[in-house]
Amino acid sequence: MSAVMITRKVRKWEKLPGKNTFCCDGRVMMARQKGVFYLTLFLIVGTCSLFFAFECPYLAVHLSPAIPVFAAVLFLFVMAMLLRTSFSDPGVLPRALPEEATFIEMEIEAANGNVPAGQRPPPRIRNVQINNQIVKLKYCYTCKIFRPPRASHCSICDNCVDRFDHHCPWVGNCVGKRNYRYFYLFTLSLSLLTIYIFTFDIVHVVMRSVDNGFLNTLKETPGTVLEVLVCFFTLWSVVGLTGFHTYLISLNQTTNEDIKGSWSGKNRIQNPYSHKNIIKNCCEVLCGPTYPSVLDRRGLMQEDSPVSTTCTAPPSSSSIAAPQTTVSTDTNAAPSSFTHTNSKVDQGCEAQNNEYRADIKESCNQLYRVLERRKNVCVKRRAISCVSTYCSCLYPFLIVQLNETAFLRSTNIYVISHLCSKPKKYLHILNNAVPKSLSSMLLTIIQTLQVVSVTLLRFL
Repeated sequence: MSAVMITRKVRKWEKLPGKNTFCCDGRVMMARQKGVFYLTLFLIVGTCSLFFAFECPYLAVHLSPAIPVFAAVLFLFVMAMLLRTSFSDPGVLPRALPEEATFIEMEIEAANGNVPAGQRPPPRIRNVQINNQIVKLKYCYTCKIFRPPRASHCSICDNCVDRFDHHCPWVGNCVGKRNYRYFYLFTLSLSLLTIYIFTFDIVHVVMRSVDNGFLNTLKETPGTVLEVLVCFFTLWSVVGLTGFHTYLISLNQTTNEDIKGSWSGKNRIQNPYSHKNIIKNCCEVLCGPTYPSVLDRRGLMQEDSPVSTTCTAPPSSSSIAAPQTTVSTDTNAAPSSFTHTNSKVDQGCEAQNNEYRADIKESCNQLYRVLERRKNVCVKRRAISCVSTYCSCLYPFLIVQLNETAFLRSTNIYVISHLCSKPKKYLHILNNAVPKSLSSMLLTIIQTLQVVSVTLLRFL
């Protein structure tokens, strides 16, 4: 067995570090712990379903048909804000590449070179000035970067998040720079929906109690009783959370900064991000621009993956058994039957097929030198792709290695040969994709491949 590297294209979200999960080809990004998020969905959808099933028919007839309509609009808005918060990128910062991490480590070691032996090196901190205020940038040992201001590393998602507020298990995601406004709108609209359902549940019970009595009404409407209990116990937490974040928005602070006391009066440090005006702070947080994601989750990247091949030498003519013929002498038997034993040629490794591939490799090397002299990278890529596909389709014993270091960032393309039943399709693609000079050279390679293949089949 031998391993051969082949290059395939994958989405970048498949190789992103951290503890997030992705769905819908990278469009949906969430934390791995989604159990509480499903509980949130169940409570919201279940409570609203009971309200539409038991209260809305009665209230639409006896009070106003606008009651279920407004409830439906509010419910849809709550669900939209919840899903927008849960499925979006909160502002995850990409980790440093190995080269960048090495460069940062060298800078840190150079700065700490004067530290005497035996003393603890100073913390890895950089100071920047924002609105005449010194802000410290801390070094993340996991992501190998100096975090931007207000960024923090989430231990649950294992990522650095820009303007990190907190990790909310109820929405199944971090709350940061890119989804904080949607999180606040979710809590605000959920508070209004909870108050709305709780109020009209009470109205429904009171109106029915006038005719049937209070106890009989409770027995007749168990769904309403369940809604009242759910809304009563969730109302305080949801409304309290909305009020707390309203207070933070008015000060232009985050939950993380409030817990750590970053801008408290004890440290005598003022908040450099506050405009000293409630309206300006609210407009910046809630009405500011939507920041794009820096992850490029659905972008394409090339990955080298090993493929194992079986190294089997081509069989010699002496080792191939002659066709065995069995003749039946019984007159009552069926017509003569023949049993043919044919041997199949396995795919050989590169070292065991040099005899058949010397001229092919030389032609490919000449073609590569022609491609290397061209200045148009796009033409090179298309030409090499067509060469690789065409060679692999017509010659089942060929393993071609094209090293295109000059224009594909040191990426080795290995083409594993396989038999194709539609060579005309690739010939049409070849003639349309590459210049005529390259096409003529490729046709020469094709003719050589066909001659070698026919010769081998005759001997085997």
